[in-house]
Amino acid sequence: MGVAEIQSGMVVGLGTGRAASRAVIVLAERVRNEKLDIRCVATSHATETLARAHQLPLLDFAMEEEVDFLFDGADEVDPLLRMIKGAGGAMTRERIVAYAAKKRIYMVQEQKMVHRLGERATLPIAVLAFGLASTRASLRRLGLNGVVRRTLDGHLFLTDNGTLIVDVSLDDKSLADLHLEELAAQIDRIPGVLDHGLFLTEADEVLVETNDGRIERLLRPAQGGPETDGELHRRA
Repeated sequence: MGVAEIQSGMVVGLGTGRAASRAVIVLAERVRNEKLDIRCVATSHATETLARAHQLPLLDFAMEEEVDFLFDGADEVDPLLRMIKGAGGAMTRERIVAYAAKKRIYMVQEQKMVHRLGERATLPIAVLAFGLASTRASLRRLGLNGVVRRTLDGHLFLTDNGTLIVDVSLDDKSLADLHLEELAAQIDRIPGVLDHGLFLTEADEVLVETNDGRIERLLRPAQGGPETDGELHRRA
């Protein structure tokens, strides 16, 4: 589950989402059984609640400079280990913790591996409510059309930071030849945008749970595309 490398003395970043939640529970079992002395940083209120329920010690990240190890999930991963994140709305805090982390591991199921980002998932963009119409117009000029996310009961979805999310499609033909790095930079330049779900360089490793229950480990080399370590590990 991506927590085997965690050792006593580490500050551990806890991701958000289904895969990360499973790993939080496995980590809590290790802490109890092996008496690990760790401290944790949660990337969302939901993860914080889960961590407290399993008695993991939590830090106020406002007072911490570095994280030793981060595990998290992703909505899509392409062959270069670039990712879309943000289905849970926590991408801003997830990015902040990832930026501070010495090692970052992401865990996904096999169906989340795609040839091109945006094949199945929309791209979440966190925006301020102030100037929303203007910000959406700026996104449309980039070819990014989407809707403001709402909860199941119809209310506007708010992130833990109080921002709205616009979920946009990357399936437009006009975006096909646009480099993701360029697209991310263009989105970042829009003043009303606080963050987005393009995580292009964060993954040091991706653990892929295959349909037959194996775990394939994909590594980001120093240069070029990802490599596999050639080793398949049976799921714990």
